Amino acid sequence: MPLIELRDLERSYPLAGGRSWVLRNIHLDIGEGEFVSVMGPSGAGKSSLLNVLGLMDHDWQGGYSLDGTAVEKLNSKQRQTLQREKVGFIFQHYHLIDDLKVWENLDLPLQYRDVPAKERAAQVADLLDRFNIVGKKDLYPSQLSGGQQQLVAVARAVITKPRLLLADEPTGALHSSQARTIMDLLHELHRGGMTIVQVTHNEGYAKEAQRIVRLFDGWIEKVASAA
Repeated sequence: MPLIELRDLERSYPLAGGRSWVLRNIHLDIGEGEFVSVMGPSGAGKSSLLNVLGLMDHDWQGGYSLDGTAVEKLNSKQRQTLQREKVGFIFQHYHLIDDLKVWENLDLPLQYRDVPAKERAAQVADLLDRFNIVGKKDLYPSQLSGGQQQLVAVARAVITKPRLLLADEPTGALHSSQARTIMDLLHELHRGGMTIVQVTHNEGYAKEAQRIVRLFDGWIEKVASAA
């Protein structure tokens, strides 16, 4: 069974005299442990699709199954629980909490899941070491470079061991060497079995995934192997 199944998925916004469609008749399966890139011009529906996959947008029609759960049948609280348990997010502009230190930003998602303090401390220490940011643990986001902030953002996204990692332009705000570090980290996570869906405008980074889904005007224009 695929981790993600989308059937006749559509998303639109009301306009005077009609509707503006941002996703149309989306059929897509994404397998457990797959690495998929989503591409398309501005306004193609890339971020809209990611918001649906990440359970951040509930105002859509059609069918969406995540890890065997029919999302459209869940109420708001159930969707929030599913999101917290299954999904991790990486954003282009990091979305770290400015008044929390690095280790506190990593600790927060574990607090939301009621992980005991001793276990939280061990998991935070493990991620700090794994991502080579131990020396940054007591700094605030504003004291870090863009690449370092994105490393912290990735660590925060995966500390709860999500089944699905969604990355919205994860290298878009970084220079080339920093971007390469983030892409290498995504490959490491993928090798560890994590399912990853990244939105990117970078054709080279898109081709590092296993498949590329190309959107145009809300429709899937093409799905093909990235090789």
